[in-house]
Amino acid sequence: MPDPVERPSERIRVPAPLLGRRIATGRGATEQPNAGGDGEAALTPRFWAAVLLTGVVAGLFGAAMMALLTTVEHIGFGYDSGSFQSGVEQASGVRRAVALLVAGVIGGVGWYLLRRFTKGQRAEADEAAWSGAALSWPRSLGTSVLSEIVIGLGASLGREAAPKLMGAVSGSLLARWTGLDAGQRRLLVACGAGAGLAAVYDVPLAGALFTAEILVGVITLPVALPALVCSGVATVTAWVYLPAQATYLGVPDYPLTPSALVWAVLAGPVIGLVAVAFIRLVAFVSHHRASGRPVLVAPLVAFGVLAGIGQVYPQLFGNGKGIVLDAFLGQGSLLLLLVLFVLKPLVTVLCLGSGATGGLLTPTLSTGAALGGFLGLAWSLLWPGTPVGVYALIGAAAMLGAGMQAPLTALVLVLELTDTGFALMVPLVIATALATVVARRVDGYSIYSGRLAALSR
Repeated sequence: MPDPVERPSERIRVPAPLLGRRIATGRGATEQPNAGGDGEAALTPRFWAAVLLTGVVAGLFGAAMMALLTTVEHIGFGYDSGSFQSGVEQASGVRRAVALLVAGVIGGVGWYLLRRFTKGQRAEADEAAWSGAALSWPRSLGTSVLSEIVIGLGASLGREAAPKLMGAVSGSLLARWTGLDAGQRRLLVACGAGAGLAAVYDVPLAGALFTAEILVGVITLPVALPALVCSGVATVTAWVYLPAQATYLGVPDYPLTPSALVWAVLAGPVIGLVAVAFIRLVAFVSHHRASGRPVLVAPLVAFGVLAGIGQVYPQLFGNGKGIVLDAFLGQGSLLLLLVLFVLKPLVTVLCLGSGATGGLLTPTLSTGAALGGFLGLAWSLLWPGTPVGVYALIGAAAMLGAGMQAPLTALVLVLELTDTGFALMVPLVIATALATVVARRVDGYSIYSGRLAALSR
């Protein structure tokens, strides 16, 4: 047989390495698949300066948004210390209702005026990273502030949307001021968005993966390096106000059990189907949400319904952090976990449909944690011996991976948010992979892509 024809490398390094002399392989370029050229975003000194500045600004905005959120929570529910859920539970029924009704008035009037006077302007980080669309500074800031206020008063939405958006718009503005090209601007916007998320949850690695896996779509060195630097800088910067610790404290270092392994195989596909249903609900209400004059009253009605349900289930107030922590700690009965699993996504899409803006990361996480805890308790009737918190952790990761269509980001998020779970890595990986595969095969949308067409109105 003739010798195969040697083809030139398809992975030439651009820019060329500083060391011009190549090693003894005879290759003139680095052929490692993730270490080729810079792609559409050249990693120039000017770009790196913009990455560092974006990280600092994203961290400061993250701290500012969380300071606003915390202040509103304490004023709205009249508590000085402790968790948000305990503050809501200790507040009177009247105070709970008033807080959400006030949120409905502020949100309705605020969003109506904001959208009227910034019509046609964009304030969606995902869209900007994917399409290169320009972000509006006034609309982004107004959207972020209103979002944190209504969430602080009890709206069932995620707190990460505001810092994520402000990180993205910071990257967009810095790209323009420093004269970066279109490819560099898209990458910088993606880095800023991931950095905003990293800053408020103290998850620098997950923030970088969010940038690469979700917003850019590839994990290569020219993407991973600026993403890591931006998220790391933002996380450190946010320590000026936020604590340098895991979001969910006190979660035990659960041991691996054979029961959890088998359960992960069985539960993964089920969770994937649930994620598809949730994404479809999110997409439906996003494309049929209140707009124009109806947005003046729609949040008041939606938040009023949530206030009524919250008289019985105060865990539904806010982004769902309390639901997640209780499930991770193994707290809650079979019935309570079932109710929270059903109601949390419903009240979340109710808030979205009213025209409210906010994140979906923690609501998705809390839905998965409650579902995992419920299915795990039921499984324990057949095969006892595994703590319920194990199933909640696995369910949260699987639901988040399928919902975001980003299994690596979901796994790292759960590990960084809890600072534990490494002993459960195998069932975490199995359930998350299966759930994501099923969701991708059945539908393929995510909690981010399913909302896009409606968010620029």
